[in-house]
Amino acid sequence: MRHYLSEYILEIEKKVKGKVTPKDIEELKTKISFFEHERLIHLLVTLAYAFLAIIFFLVSMVSLWFLIPFFFLIVFLICYIIHYFFLENSVQYLYKLYDKMLKM
Repeated sequence: MRHYLSEYILEIEKKVKGKVTPKDIEELKTKISFFEHERLIHLLVTLAYAFLAIIFFLVSMVSLWFLIPFFFLIVFLICYIIHYFFLENSVQYLYKLYDKMLKM
């Protein structure tokens, strides 16, 4: 998704520098809604990993064996947070490009 979104942003930036058609604006609007959906799903997964990490941490106070899945969850949680912030910032940048296209 990271590669696809980065390439799409570059494509839209080229269109903004050139001539923009109403079809381009509608396509961007549609893609933004798809990316927003992707962002929402990743937010929910990130929250689920955070919730599970907290649960495993609390249970590890009873048995130290639960620290092993806790550390795995923390690693995955960090990766999901990094990816979620990339999605968030990219979608917000697409909003700005959309506004530029509307002004043209």
